[in-house]
This record gives sequence, C-alpha cells and structure tokens, in this order.
Amino acid sequence: MKILAINCGSSTLKFQLIEIGGGDEDTGKERRLAHGIIDKIGSEGEIRFITRGSGALTEITHITNHREAIHRVLAWLDSLGASETIEAIGHRLVHGGDYFTEPVIIDDKVIRTIESINQLAPLHNGPALAAILGAKEELGSSIPQVATFDTAFHSALPQQASTYAIPFELTLKHSIRRYGFHGLAHRYMTERYAAISGIPIEEGRLITLQLGSGCSAAAVRGGRSIDTSMGFTPLEGLVMGTRSGDLDPSLVSFLSRQEKVKADDVESWLNTRSGLLGISGLSGDMRELLKAESEGHSRAKQAIDIFCYRIQKYIGAYMAVLNGVDAIVFGGGIGENSAEVRRRICDGMEWCGIILSEERNAAASGVDSLISHDHSSVYVYVIAVDEELIIARDTVRCLQKSRKR
Repeated sequence: MKILAINCGSSTLKFQLIEIGGGDEDTGKERRLAHGIIDKIGSEGEIRFITRGSGALTEITHITNHREAIHRVLAWLDSLGASETIEAIGHRLVHGGDYFTEPVIIDDKVIRTIESINQLAPLHNGPALAAILGAKEELGSSIPQVATFDTAFHSALPQQASTYAIPFELTLKHSIRRYGFHGLAHRYMTERYAAISGIPIEEGRLITLQLGSGCSAAAVRGGRSIDTSMGFTPLEGLVMGTRSGDLDPSLVSFLSRQEKVKADDVESWLNTRSGLLGISGLSGDMRELLKAESEGHSRAKQAIDIFCYRIQKYIGAYMAVLNGVDAIVFGGGIGENSAEVRRRICDGMEWCGIILSEERNAAASGVDSLISHDHSSVYVYVIAVDEELIIARDTVRCLQKSRKR
C-alpha cells in the first residue's frame, strides 16, 4: 500500500509518502517515495518537498493554516502524478484522552470525539483536525484516513504512575490522569532499539529520551511504557524549548496575583515564554544557546545546565522504577544531533554504569549509533526517530484489522 503519513505540529506539517507491505516480514522494507515539511504555518514560512526521483520544491510562502497546508501537499503530489496512487492517509494525533488507545479509522463520530477533548491539547489536536478535514475536502471519503495517538503508548501506565494525588472524585469526574505524550517517538525508539541490538523487545529495560523543542522521558519495560515525564498535558516534566516542565503548582496563582493577570495568561507564559527561552532570555533553540555559551553568555550556560540536570534526575528516577536499565536511547532534534548535550547528560553517571565513548558520541549525528564505551554496563544509543513510519505502519494494520471484522 501507498500511505501518506501526516504529522502536524502546532505550526508545522511534515509528511512522507511511504510504500509499505502489510505483513510482519515487510517491517523494515518500506520505501519512502516522497517527504517534506511546511514550516512556520500562520506566518511567512518555508516549504521543502522532495521525491525519491527528481522532483523537489523549496519556497518561501505564507500558509495560513493546516487545512491550507494539506491542500498544498496534495496539490504538489498531484502535479507529480503521485496523489492518484495514495491508498490511505494516516495522521498523528497528540491526545486521545480516555477514548482512543489504539489507531482508529476516522469517521464523523471520531472527529466529534476528538473535538470534544480538544482542550487537552489545543495547540496540536486542532491543527491535526484541520489537516484531516482538508484531506477529506480534497480527496473525498473514498480514501480512508486513520488516526494514531501519541497518548496510546502510555495508556497502560500503572495507577501509581498515572494518578495525581488530588481528590479522587475530581479525578473520576474530569478524567484527570497522567496521559503522557511523544508516544510515537518513544515507541519508535523502543522498536528500533530491539531491531538493531538484537535484544527481544519483551526483554528490554529502556529509558527513552525524546529531546527537541518539546522534551520527554519514558521508562519502558517489555516494550511498554511504565512511566513518563509528561502528564495531563505536555507541560509537565523536562525543561523544554519554551515550556517550563515541572514546577510548584502554586506558582500559577502566585504569579496571577503578583502580575495581576488571569491564570490562563500564566499558563500561556509557562508554555510559550519559559523553558530554555525563559531562563536564557535569548532563545529556545539549543543550537543558538550552545553558540552563545561559547561566546560567554552566562544565562545560555545556565539554561543548558538546568536542561541537562533535569534529564539526569529523570534518568536516576527511572532506573529506580525499572530496577536497573539496559539501555538509554536519545532521539529528537537535540538528542540525535547534539553530542555536547548528550555528553553533559551522561557526565558523572559512571557510578551507575553509564560511560560514553567520546569518539562514538562525537561522530553520531542524526543516524542510528551506539555511543557508549565498550566498558559501559549500560548501552547508550542515538536513534533517528521516524514518527511518520509508525503512522504508516499503524494505518496499514488498522485497515487490515477493520477488513477482517
């Protein structure tokens, strides 16, 4: 099958057109026929589209919203004659709430349900829905669309990891729990680690680190997430590009009173003005902060130090949760490409068996690599995350399952 995998961020749309078989024996034999990204949706941004052959498009343009973005993708594929070969479209949805714990074929009822939980992830579910509706406008109902959910990988968290210590009647009334996010990325790292290490997925104890503009950690045992750093929303956990991560909840009401603003405004600050950007006062981009640090910018250094320290804390906590760890896996834009950040995170952790190879770490950038030293008792890997491949695989399996019913 030829699957168009759509991965919407709050201001981006990434896609891959993937030719994929339907059996377990076809895993790893997928062919990427085209891929691309529309960046900075809602402002002047960039389009970068590439095909397996000679087709390519790079353009600075203004794309108003994700519905318009999916129209641009489909129009470009149509100009190459590729849109006629699309047999299904798969979409990544950040939040499935308690409703979706596995991929689902999108129909009007599914759309209404996703809309009903939009407040749980408004920056991400909304854009994904816009892309779904845009694709339906363009292609009609004859091309099936499938949603796969980031929260699904964490849906079986044990109660002690998923439950907040608030009045239990409120937990039940409002379906409050730690949902966890970046599930497709953590799942990809888990499955890819098993494939390249040769260690069966059901035997592994992993700490997976998805480090990009958004960041999260997961403790994975037997291929299942048993704890993760993000919670009810993607705000909890690690320090991120513009998100604060863990903090005292009383800060919201305190800052609301002191700054004479609404709690919603404070929550917006914690999502968009905090994290690396807030600490440094300079940028939420790790590349810019590392450059600034090298030029003597003290707050850039402080931001990087706090970022790495928080990750170290979670590694230690998850080693306890897992009763030891077999491997640590770095993914995401920072995790895959910044040898310096990986070095700082692992620095001083020799006591628990984590020893990096300086040479392997320095050489690893955006490719699957073992970066631990031969004397390390814990494997450390860099794995280049491919969420679109997970979307495509889930789409095929969901459609096959539906046909068997």
